[in-house]
Amino acid sequence: MSHKQELWDAAREWLEQDDDEETRAELRDILKRADVEALNERFGGRLQFGTAGLRGILGAGPNRMNRVMVRRVTAGLAEYLKSALPNARERGVVLGHDARRKADVFVADAASVLLGAGFKVHLLPALVPTPLTSFATTRLGAAAGVMVTASHNPPEYNGYKVFWETGGQIIPPHDAGISAAIDLVGRTDLLPMVTLEEARAQDRLLDVGSDLFEAYLKGISKLGAHPSALPALKLAYTPLHGVGLDLTRRALAKAGLEHFRVVPDQAEPDGSFPTVRFPNPEEKGAMDAVIELARDSGSDLAIATDPDADRLAVAAPEVADGDFEILGGDEVGALLAHYLLTEGHGGPERLVATTIVSSRMLAAIAEYHGISYLDTLTGLKWIADAALRHKQEHGSRLVLGYENALGYTIGELVRDKDGVSATLVFAEMAAWLKTQGRTVLDYLEEANRLYGLYLTRTTSLVFDAGEAGKIASIMDRVRKEPPAHLGDMEVTESIDMSRGDRGLPPENLFVHHLEGGTRVLIRPSGTEPKLKSYYEVKEVVQKGEPVSTARARARAALDSLEKTHQAWLRAAAF
Repeated sequence: MSHKQELWDAAREWLEQDDDEETRAELRDILKRADVEALNERFGGRLQFGTAGLRGILGAGPNRMNRVMVRRVTAGLAEYLKSALPNARERGVVLGHDARRKADVFVADAASVLLGAGFKVHLLPALVPTPLTSFATTRLGAAAGVMVTASHNPPEYNGYKVFWETGGQIIPPHDAGISAAIDLVGRTDLLPMVTLEEARAQDRLLDVGSDLFEAYLKGISKLGAHPSALPALKLAYTPLHGVGLDLTRRALAKAGLEHFRVVPDQAEPDGSFPTVRFPNPEEKGAMDAVIELARDSGSDLAIATDPDADRLAVAAPEVADGDFEILGGDEVGALLAHYLLTEGHGGPERLVATTIVSSRMLAAIAEYHGISYLDTLTGLKWIADAALRHKQEHGSRLVLGYENALGYTIGELVRDKDGVSATLVFAEMAAWLKTQGRTVLDYLEEANRLYGLYLTRTTSLVFDAGEAGKIASIMDRVRKEPPAHLGDMEVTESIDMSRGDRGLPPENLFVHHLEGGTRVLIRPSGTEPKLKSYYEVKEVVQKGEPVSTARARARAALDSLEKTHQAWLRAAAF
């Protein structure tokens, strides 16, 4: 049978299973036009289920996000949960979603499949932040949680994120186990499914009430060190058309914040993201509107959360010219660590953790305070898992875990990124500093003098969707012929993390150590066609030296390092 005929047959079988008129119309049109390329894009491969769950462009076929795929993945998840966890069906699964297109339909389909497989379902109210699904999973004692979201991806995307019973995202072996179970699922139109109305009547579909939200708000109110200072702050905020506004406003109001301004055009949840093409607060321009609002309203801080409110971005005013400086994820992580370890609850059992691609400044902070520190693979899921295991083995208490891609978990309430609680604690810190006549940037300078000045930067080479082979060939070149020098700096050590070195599981990551604490790390993105490079330089602020002088020196070194390494990568690519 020819490849073209295989595509035709797969498309026709798909039409027989699909209940969604939009994707059916899309597929009929492709077949009518005999568009082989479009068919191959949709049926020539399949979205792969992994530690990030499932994420892809909306559309028909197994290589897109759609109702058939959601039902298939949910059926596989149900089978794996039954085999892996005792009483999984009775404990049930938490379901939540944000404002992405079709998210409500996907959740309803997931609920019907789970109910048909004999599970209870804990259904969160419409439009909740991702951290609420993580929190609800542990709070309700569920076997797992599912959040339908594509986080900060463009509007044509949606995704399916799975939390384990711990409240953390799935990691091996569960990702592989769920994926294998998905492979065994047959036609989705033959799956036993129960309507939500039937299940409610049988008390098997449980609508999660306001008590859960109150428990979450009460819990995060205890995470900081000086909550009474918050009324002093003036804050500008944007949820970037996402679902973070309601809980963030309630958390801040509960702590006494009165001056709270929201970007009007970005306040309402809208999965089309009309004012930002790429709703990622890391992207250039994403914070322009909230910074303008902060400047116009005389606010002390500008804060953004991403569409599912699991990430936090911060901009702080520069006293000299009144402009705002956007802080990097490593700077926000260092500030939170400095604040919580200096001003928060003490004890030698405290623990902080970050990912291998994040700054080494957190390690220096931990050493200074004499507490435990952990390095993990890339992703908050690894931090949550490592912290949980460290607690079981050593009795340690997680104070802060963060990744430089703007993800922070404070304390042990939520075992995933939480932009809402991070907003609350960072705003509290800024308010406390304001009562002392100090600013966030003053506090960062204090930390740089105390622990060292670390500057980091992340740069991406972006490829077309079909260029995964080019990314793989560059990584192969890096492994076979790593550079001996970058500019005038010697590469003192190169580490291939795909072998599982340094006590960490294997990851497609390569690390170059250079003189003076300088590092370069390179890895493919787990969710986008990007090759990501992470750069770090370290400077010591000399006694009596302005921090700005040391920072300028470090920035020049960072610019040179990035330019040299990117040129090397492009040569390897082409």
